Order: sequence, then C-alpha cells, then structure tokens
Amino acid sequence: MDMLDRFEAAAKAGFKGVEFHFPYEWPAQELARRLEEQDLKLVQINAPPGDWEAGERGLAALSGREQDFRDSIARAIDYAGQLGCGLIHVMAGVVPDDPGRERAMETYGENLYFAATASGEENIKVLIEALNPRDVPGYMIGHAVQARSVIDVVGHENLYLQYDLYHGAMTGEDLQETIRENLDIIRHMQVAGVPGRHEPDADIPGGDIDYPALFDVIDELGYGGWIGCEYRPRTTTLEGLGWAQPYGIVPKP
Repeated sequence: MDMLDRFEAAAKAGFKGVEFHFPYEWPAQELARRLEEQDLKLVQINAPPGDWEAGERGLAALSGREQDFRDSIARAIDYAGQLGCGLIHVMAGVVPDDPGRERAMETYGENLYFAATASGEENIKVLIEALNPRDVPGYMIGHAVQARSVIDVVGHENLYLQYDLYHGAMTGEDLQETIRENLDIIRHMQVAGVPGRHEPDADIPGGDIDYPALFDVIDELGYGGWIGCEYRPRTTTLEGLGWAQPYGIVPKP
C-alpha cells in the first residue's frame, strides 16, 4: 500500500511502534501528523545510506565521503527530532577488500564518533548493525563480534548495538549467548525467520530459530527495548500475524 497509509494499517494491526528505514522522501511534518493521528511511536530510522540504487549501503566507512556522511547525519538528526525518534541506525557501507579495508575502518571509527557526539547532543542514540555477508556482500561488519569490537574501540558512550536476529542466525551465531553477552549495549532488535526472511514462526521447514523460546530468554534478561518485525510476509502482513498474538499484536476490527 502507499507509504503514508501504512501508519494507519500498522495501528489497526495492533502495533504501538513502527520503524521507518528512510523517511526522507516525505515531509517530516506530514509523517509526524500521521504518527500522532495513530498514536504510534517512531522507534528507529536509518541515516541516509548514500546512493542505494548504485549499491551503496551506508557512508560511514567510505573514505573520501566524510562530508557526505556528516550531511547525512545532520539530516537524520533533523528528522529524528521532528518525529520524536530516539534511535538512528548508521549504516557502515560496502567496502573493498584489503588494503582499502584498514583505511575504511579508520574512517568508520572517526565517523561514528562524530555521529554519536552530534546525536547525543539531541538525546538521540546511535546504533550500528552487522549484516550477514550472504545478503550484503562486502558490508563493513558481518558479525556481532565485529560490531562489539567497533563499539569498544570507538569508545563513545552514545554508540550502541542493533542486533538483528536474522542476520545473526545467518552467520551461525548462538543467538541466546550473543544477546546475553551484549545486553549492555543492545538498544534495538529485529526478527525474521531463517531461512527465507519470512515470519518469525514455527512454519518454516527446517527453520533455525525457536523464537518463542528466544523471546522468553529476552524477557527473562530484562531487555526493555523494542523488537522490530523486519521480515517479508509469505502472503499479506495481516494473514501472517498469528505468531504475534501472544505478544499483544492483535488486529483491531
């Protein structure tokens, strides 16, 4: 459906919060109005990723694009502020193999420190995320352990982890253990079934993730953030939401 109609649809489906990867095509004032009308919280946005059609998946690690990156962060902060959004995911980008990778890592760290500082001044948290190399070849960070290392090296108090359980499963991570080890820096999670990136349910032949058990662990650990449903429905969104009813996602008549 049309993007601007999705806010009402999400609210009617029973959601209290939404994510919006790239809201920049639409006026922030119009998006804010739609959110307010539906009593929805905008949980997370991505900073502008560069030229998506050309294959760019973020600017943070791209040497020579520092000013473009700073401009993208300024725009993201502006939108997040107008939309009451407290989380910005900063995409690293696709980088060449060695020897360019070492310089890219230096650029990445410097840019993340800038983003974390600028966003922190507006009370907005910065997130980074590992994307599995099968889906996004060449992405700067492909595993949660790499993301953790980057956060530790940058050393900024306003830099956190967005943990996508789909990407973690695709790289063979022990999801429960990874969550336990990184709960101190996780501020957002996302889910999808493996394989296929469909609903996080038990209807996947040979599915790799026992989500009900995993959600129980997440609750037991006291995680207080949001979990985004970042998946591709097998049919329609509403038809595929049966898995979410035990968690309070109940469509309104």
